[in-house]
Order: sequence, then C-alpha cells, then structure tokens
Amino acid sequence: MRLREFKALLPKGDLWVFGYGSLMWSPCFDYKHKSLGRAHGYHRALCILSTRYRGTQRKPGLVMGLCRGGSCWGMAYRIDAPLLRRTLERLWYREMTRQVYKPSLIPVRLPSGREVRALAFVADPAHPSYVRELDLHGRARLVAQGIGIRGPCVDYIRHTLDHMHGVGVRDPHLERILHAALALRENGGNGKDGRKSGRALAGAVAPSAARQPEARAAGAVLRRAPRRSRRAAARR
Repeated sequence: MRLREFKALLPKGDLWVFGYGSLMWSPCFDYKHKSLGRAHGYHRALCILSTRYRGTQRKPGLVMGLCRGGSCWGMAYRIDAPLLRRTLERLWYREMTRQVYKPSLIPVRLPSGREVRALAFVADPAHPSYVRELDLHGRARLVAQGIGIRGPCVDYIRHTLDHMHGVGVRDPHLERILHAALALRENGGNGKDGRKSGRALAGAVAPSAARQPEARAAGAVLRRAPRRSRRAAARR
C-alpha cells in the first residue's frame, strides 16, 4: 500500500503506532506518549528475509513480522496530529521499501484497559521474502549470518529481547533462536555437533517463492549447510 492510500483511510486527529520489533527500542519518530500494549489476534514471528538492514542479498538475515493468530505484547506510541505526516513518511521509508508488510490499523489494549486502533506493519504471507516453513535451526542460521547496514541480525534480536525483558515480557521461542544463532557464530557457522546441525538444516524447507534474490540466497544457505558441516568436521 502506498502512503497516500493509507493516509486517505485514517481518521482525523492523533494516531497510535504499535511496535513489536526494533520500533520498541529504536523508534524513528517523536511521540506524545508511549505505553506497553497488547495486540490480540496477532503474534510476533521471525519470518521476513532482510537484505538491507540486517543482511544482504547473498547472505540475508531474518527479521520480525506480525502474523495472524495469538497475541503480542509491544510498545504503543501516540503521535500528535501535527507530526503525523513526517512520522508516516519516516515509517514508510523504514518499513515499506520492499512492500513486504501490510500497514494495518489493529486493536491494541493498553494497561489501563483502554483499547486503541494502532498502525502496525503486518507481514504479507504472499510476498517472496516471507519465510513460511523453516525450523528453529534454519532460522538460527539466517540470524547468525545476517549483517546489514544497521548491524548484525543477532544484535537486532538481542536488543528486542532485552527491551521485552525490561517490561516483563518473555518470548521463549525467540530466545532459543538467539541462543542457537550465537552458538553457530561461536562455532564458525556450525553447532556443537557439525553433522547434527547440517542434518537439521538440510531438512529445513526454504521459502517456496524463488523470484527474488534474497529468497534464492536463503535456499542456497540451507543447501550449502551440510557441505560446510562435513568440511568443518574433517578439520576437527
């Protein structure tokens, strides 16, 4: 969706923005108020290949999207109406370059019990950069390898988890992915058992849509994993 199309749908007045990933700890805009909030009907997932901020086309990283089902704690920001145009322009530049998200107004409940409709960037499962079927080890390998213009993908996950812990929110699955990714980096791309890591990655399903370079790169990473594991085992 283009920015002008989204702006045409907005009611007049202030706007709430819901952050569930890096917007929780690194918003790109000024805000009037922020509060912990919970979006019902959506959950946070590592499901978007990153070829700019946290990876490259040859070695993509993996960043978060908001997906249907469950619920998700995050940060809700209230934006003053006079700052709305500039805020939306910054958000579109940051989040919508590849059109991998669907900007949506979703219900978010604040700790006071008040429910607001907030702008959230919901993952588009039809986009070629959307990762649908990939196990924990496959996601960990993408996180471990990804380094983009905003730094390593592992730092992105770590900062998000640190902020979540700071407000009393835990995500055990995301924590396991981070721990596995850090182990891969410490062991030169393999887990403590290279053959075991290679077999797990070989069984992972890469994104089915191969139209974009980042999707092909993700598949190549997973196909190469067993070969690297065997070489690493031979060196040991």
